Amino acid sequence: MIRLLLILNLVSVILLAKTSVDANIEQTSTKLDSFSKNYTNINNKMAQTAKAILKQKKEIQIQQKHLDSLKKELLEKESSYNENTTQLKDLKKVQSNLKSTQEKVEEELVFTIAQSVSLSIILEEEIAASEESLMEFEVLKVMLENSKKKVKELNSKFYDNSKNIDILNRHASFLEVEIANIDTKRKDLLNTQHKNKKDLEKLTIAKESYKKELKKLLKKQDLLKKTLAKLNIIKVDEIKKAKEQEERRKAFDSKRIVSDKDLPKVKKHGSSYQKVKTKNYVGNKTIAPFSPYTITKRYGTYTDPIYGIKVFNESISLKPNIKNTKVKTVFNGKVIYADKTAVLDNIVIVEHENGLHTIYANLTQISPNIKKGKKIKKGYTIGRVNDELIFEVTQKSYHINPERLFE
Repeated sequence: MIRLLLILNLVSVILLAKTSVDANIEQTSTKLDSFSKNYTNINNKMAQTAKAILKQKKEIQIQQKHLDSLKKELLEKESSYNENTTQLKDLKKVQSNLKSTQEKVEEELVFTIAQSVSLSIILEEEIAASEESLMEFEVLKVMLENSKKKVKELNSKFYDNSKNIDILNRHASFLEVEIANIDTKRKDLLNTQHKNKKDLEKLTIAKESYKKELKKLLKKQDLLKKTLAKLNIIKVDEIKKAKEQEERRKAFDSKRIVSDKDLPKVKKHGSSYQKVKTKNYVGNKTIAPFSPYTITKRYGTYTDPIYGIKVFNESISLKPNIKNTKVKTVFNGKVIYADKTAVLDNIVIVEHENGLHTIYANLTQISPNIKKGKKIKKGYTIGRVNDELIFEVTQKSYHINPERLFE
């Protein structure tokens, strides 16, 4: 009864632990879904990679907890496992001896019962009243009593043996189950360790892929800033830039993966970080560089979910619904830069009234008649784009959310 209660308690603990793990997985899944909605607005490809990395990390954490639990349990049960194995071996020998004894007792019991029956039949027959006959009768009577007594003893011994055999069978079965459970957990441990190793390898590959994409994105941003700084469109704080570069280097060298509680949320306009950089647009609404489009990266500040790097998107990325789409200038102005670069492909920068500049980067090609110094009207074709257009707007060293121009 006590053993049954212990087993029931153990089952309850396991079920509660499983429920807890399921709840954690469900909670993490909800967080990832929420994160994905926000982060997809910044960059869809990186969002999917980041989501996969965080999910993989959570699975590895669960695996690791399971591994630690198994190792602890197996360590605690190692001595009992060895004892159970030895005890089971000894029990098998005792069982074998008992079965052999039981067979002999059974044979002897059958023989004695048969003998008793035979003596009873003889005694029931009429015997001549001679002195010799009477002596034989008494001898047979004694023999019958002895046979009955022996039957009783053998019967009791047979019953006791049967009872002992049943007890040994039950105990042996219990030991076999305990041993089998530990063997199963050992296999589970090996399988989980193998899966854990494979998942860690996948995580490393995914993280390297993500790092490559993130570095590419940051490189594009840095090059665009450098180009705008050379044209005196914006100013770059060299001290702040050096500090930022050092923080990025440390982040990329770190083995850390940001936890679920650090899942990013795009900050609202008006934060202390954006007040330094951003200026509200107060002019007339205008056209978009092309239409139809999908915004794949929005303007604003976000914290990278994998490396924890704080990134400020001064631009937005517009993906055309049709390949090789024409890109048009959004205001009247003068071309002050039109050139091809190694990282940002083709760039066109147009200067407008009131110190406003619009920047069109990642162009597949620049229109042949777009040259530095050329004055162009709103809606004039400056080039074409296949993948996505990086569109940025500045005014007197401040950044403006490009979406505000044509929302």
